[in-house]
Amino acid sequence: MVEQTDMILDTIFHALGDRTRRQMLFDLSKGERSVGELAEPHAMSLAAASKHIKVLEGAGLVRREIRGRTHLCRLDPTPLSGAHQWLSSYEHFWTGRLDVLERLLRAEDAASANNKDGE
Repeated sequence: MVEQTDMILDTIFHALGDRTRRQMLFDLSKGERSVGELAEPHAMSLAAASKHIKVLEGAGLVRREIRGRTHLCRLDPTPLSGAHQWLSSYEHFWTGRLDVLERLLRAEDAASANNKDGE
């Protein structure tokens, strides 16, 4: 089970590891798009866009429907919950680090204000 979960996460993070695919997902979060509409902002061919979409489909992040000659894509955010859950396990670490940084910056600001008052 753990190995299968790891493989799924690997596939999802691989799909998210490319800026073009992340932008495509963002565009799909606003609604259904054709392959041409997904390719257009990147000035890429339909074949190149289709390769990116296949990676997203392989990760389960995109569903493609064929209507006539048009391939329409739709976001399926379900797999993102697994990635979010994995990332959330590190939230306590970063929250603690940011809390320490905030305390240091506040202490530095207070020291700086005290130095100005003493001039």
